[in-house]
Amino acid sequence: MAFDRLIENIVKTQNPSVVGLDPKLDYVPEYIKEKKFKKYGKTLKGAAKAIWEFNKTIIDEIHDICPAIKPQAAYYEMYGYEGVKTLYKTIQYAKEKGMFVMTDGKRNDIGATMEAYATAHLGLTDVGGELIEAFGADALTVNGYLGSDGINPLLDQCRKYDKGIFVLVKTSNKSSGELQDLMIGNKTVYATMGSMCELWGKDVMGKYGYSGVGAVVGATYPEQLAEMRKALPHTFFLVPGYGAQGGGAEGVSKAFDDHGLGAIVNSSRGVMCAYKKEDNCDEDNCDEHDFAKAARREVIRMKEDIISYLPKITLE
Repeated sequence: MAFDRLIENIVKTQNPSVVGLDPKLDYVPEYIKEKKFKKYGKTLKGAAKAIWEFNKTIIDEIHDICPAIKPQAAYYEMYGYEGVKTLYKTIQYAKEKGMFVMTDGKRNDIGATMEAYATAHLGLTDVGGELIEAFGADALTVNGYLGSDGINPLLDQCRKYDKGIFVLVKTSNKSSGELQDLMIGNKTVYATMGSMCELWGKDVMGKYGYSGVGAVVGATYPEQLAEMRKALPHTFFLVPGYGAQGGGAEGVSKAFDDHGLGAIVNSSRGVMCAYKKEDNCDEDNCDEHDFAKAARREVIRMKEDIISYLPKITLE
């Protein structure tokens, strides 16, 4: 299954982290924006072209040391159809470079609508009998709170095309407990959703013990990470909230199994904006041309920080 490929990438790079490419235009160096605005004007197309150059340059710099990227669809949709085109190009380019791509879309619906979401992001679209890949991500984040009606169409695509999903279980935001910590009988809502992930994953098991149904469990709640890791032995975790949102390496280590596997930790702004935060940079004096090298240095720093709390990452 799809997460077998992700696990193999993690072992190859010895790096259980994913870079979230969630590029606000403010994150893009001025020299890139000026170049694109000069050619295309201050338009949605100009913005999307600037973001594409930014993304491509970062991917070129990190693809050999980082197993995956996670583009958040909203940051592309805000630039209209030109932004969506950049999302597609980003997915395809990262895959060409050997990276695993998980689209962060948090899609949530039922029936034919969910089938359409699943086809768009994970499957093949039928165009007059020709089957064409619309976006082509390896995995998609989804909201499971409509129950199995919203998940089963995705599982069909996972089986057909060797793809995966990450279901929201315990999210990293501060107000998540308003709903997710409530009790259903003797279990929390998030624990109930986690149990459903284990159930949904039974028919899409991979060769390394993890199914094609993963769970999003935030780095900001290390106790719940440990709880869910113990309760969900076949569920691979996507862990947001490291760094900028306050999650630390020691806390996220609770998401991993005894082989240093079972989870991948996301950092978005920390990598994309690393060039603005390094010691040789202040608010008025940053080497914008160094942005990709700075991103690489941050990926390496993050990797070393996380693996310092883990056993050796191995398939054995």
